[in-house]
Amino acid sequence: MVVPDSMALVKVVSENELSLLDQPLVNEFLDVFPEKLPALYRMAPLELKELKEQLQELLELGFIRPSVSPWGAHVLFVKKKDRTMRLCIDYRELNKITIRNRHPLPRIDDLFDQLQGAKCFSKIDLRSGYHQLKIKDSDISKSAFRTCYGHYEFVVMPFGLTNAPTVFMDLMNRVFHDCLVEFVIVFIDDILVYSRSKEEHEEHLRTILGILQKKKLYAKFSKCDFWLEKVSFLGHVVSVDGVMMDPDKIESITQWPTPTSATEVRSFLGLAGYYSRFVEGLSKIALRLMQLLRKGVKYSWNDEREKSFQELKMRLVFAPILSLPSGTGGYQIYSDASKKGLGCVLMQHGKVIAYALRQLKPYKINYPTRDLELAAVVFAL
Repeated sequence: MVVPDSMALVKVVSENELSLLDQPLVNEFLDVFPEKLPALYRMAPLELKELKEQLQELLELGFIRPSVSPWGAHVLFVKKKDRTMRLCIDYRELNKITIRNRHPLPRIDDLFDQLQGAKCFSKIDLRSGYHQLKIKDSDISKSAFRTCYGHYEFVVMPFGLTNAPTVFMDLMNRVFHDCLVEFVIVFIDDILVYSRSKEEHEEHLRTILGILQKKKLYAKFSKCDFWLEKVSFLGHVVSVDGVMMDPDKIESITQWPTPTSATEVRSFLGLAGYYSRFVEGLSKIALRLMQLLRKGVKYSWNDEREKSFQELKMRLVFAPILSLPSGTGGYQIYSDASKKGLGCVLMQHGKVIAYALRQLKPYKINYPTRDLELAAVVFAL
């Protein structure tokens, strides 16, 4: 097997070789003044054993240290896809008094639109992404958390902080500034390198790996994939044929049980909304479900809502492959309007690129037909 030259930049680094002295510094938190500390969550014996092991690992890596901070969040476990347990810190109280970083996260639709003409892909997943950023010394005490085994604080950026995604996204945008839009997509700690040919991909991959090496950002090799013709990325599968929903997501939708509360309805509609570009008339189908989320509305499930729920599931499960926009040829937009909402579809060369639909504001419902049709055109554009 011939190894491409670009892969020569892949260097195996033991966790024992990592040093926090070389990591970027995060100046993130303002002063906080705790009033009272939350009670510890109860844990099962298996969770207590896992907690002790993970704390020891974090201590050995130098990610946490014993703390005497007056602040202290509690901890809990969440099961991951591979059935292992992820240690989570409940920073909700800290997040309430944290001034939000307004650095925007990129729109998923905009990211995929950049892939027009791409035929070769490589996916890179950074290892414990947030943990590759240090916290400023004066802010370390604010990351403190309490366990039955002791009081600790992070010296690196932990998961669960309200500004962690935007801070990391800002770092990645600065690191890959010269490559963005050209041949790399970055969404927090997920990196996708794309090229129109294998020759281009060789050079692009060499550039990205060189940047990671220079900036001392480390990837988890077991979660990276190189030289692919089809890649799963951000819940989608991308290939030269276009973009489709990830089969794993389709499977979870198929098995989604009937909601029994407004919270469960909101969770399902959140997933459906993420894939709204794949479903024609999504808002119309989901209208009866959305009514349950209105303030003051008592939760009531009936046959009509069950029908809407099942139809929306079916539309998502059998969602089409969407074409990626090309730089040649024009586009066609088809729009429509009704008392229920405004809808449109973007097409090119006879293939669907995206669907979009929006509910009407209450004051627009009584618009005459011609004004509604014009509003649909404006929405589509």
